[in-house]
Amino acid sequence: MRFSLPAIICLVFLTTSCGQTEEIRLASADVNHYSPSLDHLVASTIEDIRASRTDSALANVDRLIAMRPDFKLAYLIKGDLLQAKAGALASFGGTPKTPNKLALNDLKDEAKVRLMRYLDQPDPDKLPKQILQLSANQKYALLADASRARLYIFENVNGEPRLIRDYYVSVGRNGVDKRSEGDKKTPSGVYNVTAEKPRRELTPFYGAGAFPLSYPNEWDATQGNSGHGIWLHGVPPNTYSRPPKTSEGCLVVANPDYMEISRFIQPNATPIVIADQTEWLDRTAWLAARKEIMAAIEAWQSDWQHQDADRFLNRYTDGFLSRAGRAWADSKRKNIVQKGWIKVSLSDFSLFLYPSDDLAVVNFTQDYASDKLHDVTRKRLYLKLDNRQWRIALEKSLESAPSIASNN
Repeated sequence: MRFSLPAIICLVFLTTSCGQTEEIRLASADVNHYSPSLDHLVASTIEDIRASRTDSALANVDRLIAMRPDFKLAYLIKGDLLQAKAGALASFGGTPKTPNKLALNDLKDEAKVRLMRYLDQPDPDKLPKQILQLSANQKYALLADASRARLYIFENVNGEPRLIRDYYVSVGRNGVDKRSEGDKKTPSGVYNVTAEKPRRELTPFYGAGAFPLSYPNEWDATQGNSGHGIWLHGVPPNTYSRPPKTSEGCLVVANPDYMEISRFIQPNATPIVIADQTEWLDRTAWLAARKEIMAAIEAWQSDWQHQDADRFLNRYTDGFLSRAGRAWADSKRKNIVQKGWIKVSLSDFSLFLYPSDDLAVVNFTQDYASDKLHDVTRKRLYLKLDNRQWRIALEKSLESAPSIASNN
């Protein structure tokens, strides 16, 4: 028996026009991941539907249900398949009476992003624009792409991010770019995993566990962004997954995925970038983006060592200087010009670009020495693209070793 479900395909935007019968071409799938994954079976089911392979589609969806009896999307697809065979289906989720249209639309959105993971995989030869350098203690980094509902895991290979895993993830009901408490948005920016909360310390709502994130960070504070309690966590035991935009602001993954992801997270060392959409660059463009920002840091370092106070202070934005005040600038100028000599060594860099593309955050170890002081500090700088030049918009010392000799 030959039949088709054009409504399903049109709904999830898989064709340029409804009724076309061209084959869905799936990208590479499930490398280094448990196999077959649920996403892969969803994609294969939709591909079978397009090709009118009814029995194969039903077999795949039955495998989905056997693997995860709590996977609501699988039941929706199976119901549509059975109704289509009976000639009673007009649209995806087209039951005669739909008790919860909002919940149905959520499941449709989930079908779309799960399938798009296979139709539009990142090019393996490209690198994420948001992660430009990883320090030696950052073995892995996470990047959440809200538009794709994917959480990417990168391994640190000589300071560069190499994609090794990706997982379906849900974000806030109102998307990303959180500004205030209760806006039901997920923050957009660069954060760290600060701790781990095991299951025994949590209610069942959080599933397998939770990793609190460092929102709000220093930059959020300068922007007046409020709110708290942004976590990466699992789902209740009677739920396999949540639709793409259904959290209060947290990042939410399936419990089996949470357990896998936890192997790559080291609290206080693992960074996580959250973006509305990730941009992937070829290696040449990626290296150029990194070089441009690093050049600004090196110029700041050079001006400091050459004790050129005017050029050094010009490396900061007007907003920073205004917040710091005239006293800070006068004190900095005095400390620079009154030293006999200054030497500044920078090492162990990590470098991330904010989703807005005009803000970068760099972490490094600063070894400062002069004729009066020797100090080793872990430092974080936020750089703003200001009139086509990267300038320091925020500066923060993170950790400091005991000073050697005496201060002035």
